[in-house]
Amino acid sequence: MTIDSIRNDIINHSDQTEFTSKGWKPLFDVSSSSKILIIGQAPGIKTQEKNLLWMDQSGKKLRSWLGVDEKTFYDNKLFGQMPMDFYFPGKSKSGDKPPRKDFASMWHPKLLSLMPNVKLIILIGQYSQSYYLGKDFNQNLTQTVKSYNQYLPKYFPLPHPSPLNLFWLKKNPWFETDVLPVLQQMIQEILHT
Repeated sequence: MTIDSIRNDIINHSDQTEFTSKGWKPLFDVSSSSKILIIGQAPGIKTQEKNLLWMDQSGKKLRSWLGVDEKTFYDNKLFGQMPMDFYFPGKSKSGDKPPRKDFASMWHPKLLSLMPNVKLIILIGQYSQSYYLGKDFNQNLTQTVKSYNQYLPKYFPLPHPSPLNLFWLKKNPWFETDVLPVLQQMIQEILHT
């Protein structure tokens, strides 16, 4: 099985017809050479309509957190992108709906098996963290991010870089002073090896 065959299988899978009828593509971008894998929640409506993950204000903030430019970020030999759901899940009263429950368990293992060079998996937000960290997920996102070093060297948990999280960032200044420098140094070391 190849990455292209997985993409085609997702497009033709029976529960995807609602999305493909809108002209939406499954949004993930990985390579067998990817060194760093970013696993977020699901595409927002803006990125889904552009057919490009993280091409919004959250993406700008994420790239600044990672310390990389847009060209580096979108080079899938360096950064793979694999959200918990490859389609925008729709709106709820308080924001976007969560990713579909069984989506990641169906598609992530197939893609991960094709990416032998991944050195670091960045888990953005509570959905990816609770899924991948399982019983090691701390009592909440804040505590999980604060305890990032217990998940190294495989995983690095981050909050979502959404502009809606400005309050969280102000309330937790340790994130930018203590956590981001470690993340940026790790990324530079991986990208240059």
